[in-house]
Amino acid sequence: MNRKIASLLSIARKAGKLATGEETAEKLLKNGTAQLIIIANDASENTKQKFTNKCFFYQKPIRIFGERETLSKCVGKINRAIYVITEAGFAARLQALIDE
Repeated sequence: MNRKIASLLSIARKAGKLATGEETAEKLLKNGTAQLIIIANDASENTKQKFTNKCFFYQKPIRIFGERETLSKCVGKINRAIYVITEAGFAARLQALIDE
C-alpha cells in the first residue's frame, strides 16, 4: 500500500474525520455526511455490490482498494472492511492518491 494513503487514513482517523463499519457507513451516507467510501478488496462481493449501489444512489464516490488487514492497521482497528471519510479535503486527496 502506498505510504501516503496509509498516512492520510491515519491522520483522518486522528482528526475524527474517518468512520468504519457497515452500519455507520449506511447512516453517514443517508444523512449526507459521507464524502468517500473505501471498501477493502477482500470484502464480500455482497458488501461491495450493496455499497456500490448505495453510493450511486446517494451520488457519493466509492473506491475498492487495499486489503482488510492492511487498512485496519492504518487506522488502529481490527478487521474492518468499510471506511468512510467525512471531510471533503481528506476525501479528495485520498481519491487522487488511490486513482494514481
